[in-house]
Amino acid sequence: MMPEDQDAGMFCCRCGIQMQLNAANMCVRCLRSEVDITEGLQKHVVISHCPECYCYLQPPKTWIKAQWESKELLTFCVKRLKNLDKVRLTHYELVWTEPHSKRIKVRVTIQKEVLNGVVLEQAYVVEYVQQDHMCESCSRVAANPDQWVASVQLRQHVSHRRTFFYLEQLILKHDAASKAIKIKQMDQGVYFFFGNRSHAVKFLEFLGSVVPTKSRVDKQLVSHDVESSNYNYKYTFSVQISPVCRDDLICLPQRLSSSLGNIGPLVVCTKVTNSIALLDPFTLRHCDLDSDQYWRHGFKSLLTSRQLVEYVVLYVQIPSPPMEAKIGGVRYLLADVQVVRLSDLGRNKVFWVKTHLGHLLNTGDRALGYDLYAANINCSELEKFNLPEVVLIKKSYEEAWQRKRGKTRKYKLKHLQMEVDDRVRVEEEKERSDYEQFQRDIEENPELRFNLSLYRNKEYQESEAGSMADDATAPLEELLADLVLLDESDEEDDEGTRARGK
Repeated sequence: MMPEDQDAGMFCCRCGIQMQLNAANMCVRCLRSEVDITEGLQKHVVISHCPECYCYLQPPKTWIKAQWESKELLTFCVKRLKNLDKVRLTHYELVWTEPHSKRIKVRVTIQKEVLNGVVLEQAYVVEYVQQDHMCESCSRVAANPDQWVASVQLRQHVSHRRTFFYLEQLILKHDAASKAIKIKQMDQGVYFFFGNRSHAVKFLEFLGSVVPTKSRVDKQLVSHDVESSNYNYKYTFSVQISPVCRDDLICLPQRLSSSLGNIGPLVVCTKVTNSIALLDPFTLRHCDLDSDQYWRHGFKSLLTSRQLVEYVVLYVQIPSPPMEAKIGGVRYLLADVQVVRLSDLGRNKVFWVKTHLGHLLNTGDRALGYDLYAANINCSELEKFNLPEVVLIKKSYEEAWQRKRGKTRKYKLKHLQMEVDDRVRVEEEKERSDYEQFQRDIEENPELRFNLSLYRNKEYQESEAGSMADDATAPLEELLADLVLLDESDEEDDEGTRARGK
């Protein structure tokens, strides 16, 4: 076949229309009438679908979890097609259908060599019919809702749920709770129920890799077969998350401070993963405590983020030479700052403080910090130290958030299917406040966004961006796009074929 950019100079041997020169001497329409490269390929497939856990059966026994209109579902559907080894698969995409129709349509584009070496390309639609069939685990749960083998009771003794919101996104990103048969929100925690002990152990290992935890296991005898000596147990894993959270102010015990090179004792928690990152805001010295080190000493936060006070920056002075450090990809710079409480603005009560936020703060900015001048602190470790009056923690974007109140965010998050225990009294206002603060943390902290999956919100309008600082909002380039499906009526013209040179 000659190059496509060559001038058309021949006529079809069958219909006589002018066409591009090719080895078959026939136009695309005549080639299509002579040869159907989709012959022998599947166009109707029946698949088994579990309506409870949204899994699809991959014969013979494997169940694959895939949400409606997801990339996982598209991949599963294409893999179910047979005889594709006889053609070349070039493209496939989902075609929009009503969810209640129990039909999934996939547009498949293939290529195959036909007459005299001409390569023909054709698109066709494969229809998948869903047949509801419950998987084994869901069948057991339906027969007896209390028939679980292992449960993971996850708790954190703090006054907010931001840690659980963060964990929820990590679990969704890594699909760590895909084997859970039920998830229930409890007071100060979440319970995960599994049909197999090994699934609970694997989930427990995942939790230990993302947050500092300690756990214990208990088992209860359910039944015992005397003849075969088989014992059936129910296992309960009690998991406690460290109460230390990001931005908490901590007073290190003297023994721990000495073992860490006399850091602190007053430090700030800057990051929590499977270890706790601590920073001395007055010297920029830092350290990481692993889970074993923390639980060996078991200290608690001196002040938490709920006790942050907003200050106005009056003056910033950078010492010479400047003292700066880059810790975990984040830059810090020591500075002497004059601040006043926002509630005391206009009065004479000002504070001179040393802070690690010299690279962020300018005159007129606002910052959040802990008011040690007015705080009632009962800690014997600090009695022999000269405490600062204020410890600044982070820059405040409260004015920008107030301007954006009620407006649509550019991203959205997915959520676990979670039941709420009847005995739990959910305070909706407090829950909304914690979730709003969690979303603000996501937008203000690029490092936190890196660990999560954010999706573009189709309802977001660019005009709603406001005047928020660039470092306080997630750029659109970082957001993931949901799978966009094509309407079948929009692609009718693409059902045709094209003849190409080999």
